[in-house]
Amino acid sequence: MRVIVTRVQPQAARWVKLLSPHCEALALPLLETAALADTSALQAVGRHWPDYNAVMFVSSHAVNHFFSSNQDAALLYKGHIAPETRAWCTGPGTHTALLAQGLPAQKVDAPPVDGGQFDSEALWQQVQGQVGPGARVLIVRGDTRDDDSDKPDSADQPAATPGVGRDWLAQTLRQAGAEVDFVVAYQRGAPVWGPAERALATQAASDGSLWLFSSAEAVGHLSSLLPGQSWAQARALATHARIAQAARDLGFATVCESRPTLAHVLASIESLA
Repeated sequence: MRVIVTRVQPQAARWVKLLSPHCEALALPLLETAALADTSALQAVGRHWPDYNAVMFVSSHAVNHFFSSNQDAALLYKGHIAPETRAWCTGPGTHTALLAQGLPAQKVDAPPVDGGQFDSEALWQQVQGQVGPGARVLIVRGDTRDDDSDKPDSADQPAATPGVGRDWLAQTLRQAGAEVDFVVAYQRGAPVWGPAERALATQAASDGSLWLFSSAEAVGHLSSLLPGQSWAQARALATHARIAQAARDLGFATVCESRPTLAHVLASIESLA
């Protein structure tokens, strides 16, 4: 079976490598990220890192772009200036990125790897005991590029909004009495496809390939990258219920759900072979 990996790079290449011993895997990213042209706001909020009880990062890209503009933030822990500020994340990739920036593991909170659920709801189960009236939380996220503003919004991450998961987390934090700030660390948008990518996607829409989706925003980009394409013969494997619904809304004939761990994804691929 051929599996189309739609993650942003370099994650797509890593997943292709992991899947290749078990199936034919090809990378066809449906998202790309870029640094901000103006990082002044990002740097300004970075100087207030010690003022926050927690800083939540939505992805490894958020981590990398934040610290590229705030290289001294992680060093605060070595001087014990910000021992109370915790870093939150929803997945193991983001967790690894935070540790790579020098944050101490005991200050990073994430859903347990063996739980298999990596979203804001699972994160809240881990951190809700840290939050009370007067707490301050910063959410570091990406934002849709201006040149994508006329493209259809996705089911999970509408243009220029934090996204369903982040909206839910912010609302829950505020209900608990916390003050929530957002800062944009990078831009994201649809990739630019050439003839080869379009040909591959068109063929994979009807030849039995399995599309592996880890973002509903990525699913939404298919409608602009291949306008008018029928997905009535296409198959998808989605790593979250919201992503699965986005694929159904686009018209995918077969949509299955899997937890986002490699073991669960492989098991799902095997069951669909």
